[in-house]
Order: sequence, then C-alpha cells, then structure tokens
Amino acid sequence: MPKSKVRKKTAYTPPADRRTPVKVRAAGPSSLVYKIVMFGLMVLGLAWLVVNYIAGDKIPFMADLGSGNFAVGFALMIVGLLMTMRWR
Repeated sequence: MPKSKVRKKTAYTPPADRRTPVKVRAAGPSSLVYKIVMFGLMVLGLAWLVVNYIAGDKIPFMADLGSGNFAVGFALMIVGLLMTMRWR
C-alpha cells in the first residue's frame, strides 16, 4: 500500500485590515476628595448603626424611622463599598 503524502502547514497570519488597535488612556490615581467621600460614607454608615443601638430611642428622627435605621446605615456603607470598585 502506498504511503500518503504529508502536507506542510503554513503559519496562520490574520489579515491586517480587520482590526486596528485602539490605545486606551491610562487612568491615574483617584483624587483625595474621592477617597475621603468613600471612606467617609463607610464610617458614617457604621456610626449611624452604632448611634442607633446606643441612643436610637432618645433621638426623635431616629425613633420615627424605627427599623429603617438599619436600611440607612447599611445603604451608606454599601455605597462606600461600591465606590471602592472605581478606586485607583
């Protein structure tokens, strides 16, 4: 039985006209104001919950919110944590 011929493969080179590379501008570090607001929101949310536990029934507007104080405190902390995703 005759032996089959082996074909040589050429290296694949993609066509040059398909895509042109786009240069992305490197983002610099976050500003000081951004960091202050980010950490401030996290600390403010924590402080809101601590004050709610310690003296929530003695402060009129916190007493009116009732269990909504947990939503306010955690919302402040979550916004601060979400800001960390854009922090450089």
